[in-house]
Amino acid sequence: MHWETLGTLLTNLMWGWLALLLLQPVVRQSMLSAARQNWLRKLEKTRESRVIALIHRNETVNIMGMPVLQYMDIEDSEAVLRAIRLTAEDVPLDIVLHTPGGVSLAAEQIARALCRHKAKVTVFVPHYAMAGGALIALSANELVMCADAVLGALDPRVGGYPAASVIAVAERKGTDELDDDTLILLDQARKATSQTKAALKSMLKLKVDEEKAETIAQYFTSGRWTQDYPVSVNELQEIGVQVTTTLPVEVSQFMGLFPQSNQHRPSVDFIATPYKSTIPIPAPTPGPEPR
Repeated sequence: MHWETLGTLLTNLMWGWLALLLLQPVVRQSMLSAARQNWLRKLEKTRESRVIALIHRNETVNIMGMPVLQYMDIEDSEAVLRAIRLTAEDVPLDIVLHTPGGVSLAAEQIARALCRHKAKVTVFVPHYAMAGGALIALSANELVMCADAVLGALDPRVGGYPAASVIAVAERKGTDELDDDTLILLDQARKATSQTKAALKSMLKLKVDEEKAETIAQYFTSGRWTQDYPVSVNELQEIGVQVTTTLPVEVSQFMGLFPQSNQHRPSVDFIATPYKSTIPIPAPTPGPEPR
């Protein structure tokens, strides 16, 4: 009887441990979601605004622990549009943006909705906003980036190829040497590039003059770079984009609530507290005595 009781106890412990193991990712994700919501409420009270976080990272979100890389999609645009509709026209919007890009239609929908909002729209970019993310960032009334953050070029793709590359190859070879399929691809590439530039320019004209809007739109859609080229804060300022680097520390702290997948040993580690310099400041050297 004693051994039967012990066996039952061990069996129950094993099933309990297995249940905890399976529920651990769900519990961890629930705790992260609650922490993010608390941070959003805190920042909204501080800035008296509606805060929308549009962040895409590798996250372990299912029971099997497989990381899922997220990109901007139509569901994102639906959620942002719904948040804007739930916000009064005189309430400012703050967007925390971190994305590798995604569906261009979703990005354009979000950008146009932000342009239509009557109150001030501020976009915070703590790390990067590539491709369609750059379109959203440039549509804001105020763009605030970390000094090391970057935007990405707006380079549409057709048939799996960068539109600018399709146009460049066609111009080099000449249209007489191209087959019908390639000519159709070329036509689509030209239209995609023109549409992207027109969309960006129309949004920029709400903030800057015609000439500056043309310069910035051409800079981002000319195809001079690959899609993952990092456009730095200095480059943005050189072409006339109004951007500041006074990123609130709360935004950086918020990004800590979006950890990457822990499938591998982390390659970066540090003690997450501010460090102040301990080097004594030398006293000023006295100047010559007056005569």
